[in-house]
Amino acid sequence: MKTQLIHGDCLEEMKKIPDGSVDLTVTSPPYDNLRTYNGNNALWSESVWKSIIEELYNVTKPGGVVVWVVGDATIKGSETGTSFKQALWAKECGFNLHDTMIWYKTNPMPYIKKDTYTPAFEYMFVWSKGKLKTHNLIRVPSKYAGKILKTHTTNPESIRKANKTKPTLPTKIGHNVWSIVVAGTNYGHPAIFPEKIAHDHIISWSNEGDTVLDPFMGSGTTGKLAKQLNRNFIGIELDKDYFNIAKERIEKVQNKSEQLIIRE
Repeated sequence: MKTQLIHGDCLEEMKKIPDGSVDLTVTSPPYDNLRTYNGNNALWSESVWKSIIEELYNVTKPGGVVVWVVGDATIKGSETGTSFKQALWAKECGFNLHDTMIWYKTNPMPYIKKDTYTPAFEYMFVWSKGKLKTHNLIRVPSKYAGKILKTHTTNPESIRKANKTKPTLPTKIGHNVWSIVVAGTNYGHPAIFPEKIAHDHIISWSNEGDTVLDPFMGSGTTGKLAKQLNRNFIGIELDKDYFNIAKERIEKVQNKSEQLIIRE
């Protein structure tokens, strides 16, 4: 297993990653300048994120996945819609928009505006490069496990098939709306990624031994979970302070026998 931690500009550093070598990317970009990230996102713009998404397509393996977690700012009374622009641009680059998932925050920040409901979710776009190679979808308990459900349709063919169905399975595939608490400990980062989001996406879209990338590594949550789940990891972070936080968190869970490459 191998871990690479890179202090640098993700757009330039991704160009050094061999094309078609990454199985899964799980990341959250600095969308709409909602936070300053120590001033390092001053040059963040549409041309930048377009180039980054293009490069993500290049480094992703056929059948690989990118999970892009974003939200939108509200400017002059209107949401920017940047998240949708990014999803549509990813399709223009060649990705499939495999799923539009929602992270529902069970403990959203209080909202001071009086004319809108409190924002309580972010988008989790799942882009695939062609047909999915891996999909280990999380299953949840079935409410009607063991029961044979009757149909309410009036279509005779559907009724005939329903009468021959087997009892409901103990589990079913979960929903694409994930209710996850906002992380309590931020490790000195203004927008830490919840560990459960990283964990659940990593197990959903990759296997042990696969390579996981986070080009906006931040405090290193994706990297920490990738190592705990026995994946190779490549993390890129522009801010030196955040890079050091991520390096410390990942080194704590890194197997001492594994290869660790640090470029600062």
